Amino acid sequence: MKLVQSVVVKQVLTEKSKGELQKKYHTSLEQLQKECDQLRFELKKLEKSKKFQQHSLKVQFDKEIQSRLEKAKLIEFQLEQLHMLPIGSEIKESEVQALVEVNEGDRWSELVQRRTIVVKDDIVIEIR
Repeated sequence: MKLVQSVVVKQVLTEKSKGELQKKYHTSLEQLQKECDQLRFELKKLEKSKKFQQHSLKVQFDKEIQSRLEKAKLIEFQLEQLHMLPIGSEIKESEVQALVEVNEGDRWSELVQRRTIVVKDDIVIEIR
């Protein structure tokens, strides 16, 4: 019998991966800023058309903008944390699903134990 099990993928922080993560975070911040600017522009455009109820329209747009600003704060926090992490640290990158073979006589405690894949510069270096 086979079971589906979650496996944590961790990345070992190197100079290269740290730079890539910083670039990814900065790109995300820029994208969120562009989305906020676009929402503000669309709001002004719709306010001028006067086809919609102004107050509810503004509330909805403000909610969307605030959501993006909160995401930006989270990314800025992650950037700060990344700067503090030393090279060689392991950070959780993602979780994937794996098939695990279960046979009669297997130790259940070993089968359900959390498994981890460790990646360094896009190369799997360890499976725990």
